[in-house]
Amino acid sequence: MMIRSRTIIATPPGASIREQLVDRGMSQKEFALRMGMSQKHISRLINGEVQLTAEAAIRLEMVLGIPAAFWSNLEAIYRDKLLRAEEENSMDEDLAIAGGLPCHEMSALGWIPDSADAAERVTALRRFFEVARLSLLSGQLLPGIACRRLSVTEKSDAALLAWAQEARLEARKIPVKPFSAQALSAALPSIRAMTMIPPEQFCPELSLLLARSGVAIVFLPHMEGSFLHGAAFRDGHKIVLGLTVRGRDADRFWFSLLHELGHILLGHLDLPLLTDAEEKAADDFARAALIPEDAYSAFLSAGDLSSAAIKAFAAGIGIDPGIAVGRLQKDGHLPYSRCNDLKTRYEIS
Repeated sequence: MMIRSRTIIATPPGASIREQLVDRGMSQKEFALRMGMSQKHISRLINGEVQLTAEAAIRLEMVLGIPAAFWSNLEAIYRDKLLRAEEENSMDEDLAIAGGLPCHEMSALGWIPDSADAAERVTALRRFFEVARLSLLSGQLLPGIACRRLSVTEKSDAALLAWAQEARLEARKIPVKPFSAQALSAALPSIRAMTMIPPEQFCPELSLLLARSGVAIVFLPHMEGSFLHGAAFRDGHKIVLGLTVRGRDADRFWFSLLHELGHILLGHLDLPLLTDAEEKAADDFARAALIPEDAYSAFLSAGDLSSAAIKAFAAGIGIDPGIAVGRLQKDGHLPYSRCNDLKTRYEIS
């Protein structure tokens, strides 16, 4: 069959065979008999649906009187042009797809080389995403990713694709044990206790603790337009947990972490698509893991929401006071303008 691209037309040798039959007034049925091949194979050969082999070229020389080398050369030219036309068409398609990906942000973060050449940029994106064609990305990476983000848009989906792929690449460098939900559940009290120590101390401890449970945690920069706090997904035999690391308040950091751990322990990674119910379940898991509900209720019933009372409450249950402030603000018990001095702000590189 004839294949076209912007600059190439690939015409199969069958077009020349058809011309010869027309000139000789020979039917395909008679030609098939003379070639010693089925009519179906001859039809496919003429239409370029099967390759013209060396054996077929010799038979064509006998039947049509045109040297076998001529037919073999036509076939080689056709196959070469076919590949070039298909590559040109796929490049045009990928250029359009690349326009919807956060290339500028990815280059700024060093994930792909910075290039003004569009074709080079597409090649870099193919290598980054580990696909032969960017068109293969469609619908392939988002299913199975459990993530906490504030909004979902076409732009944020593209950013999530890039962010998750970088998390996957970084996680490959992290050795982990086989995943164990039991080990991860048992690690939760230790993880919660880390809210009281600075990130330069808890980051390596947290990474090691999660690796023993089969989870590779990756800290990545925030991507503009992603609205993304964190994500978790399976990659081979390990679970990847990625968290954004711009200047973050401790309460948001730990809530995002526990939210993703909730998705993992609640079995949400095996679902094709997360619903609001699964997101709420992960939120509830994070809240309960950070602040026990009975202790929280008792604190609220006392009616004292002063800074001193909040600090005493947080110390009593063993968490950073900023986490208590964030929970009280989120639940509407405390204005967002109050007690922000109790919040700890992380800078994680």
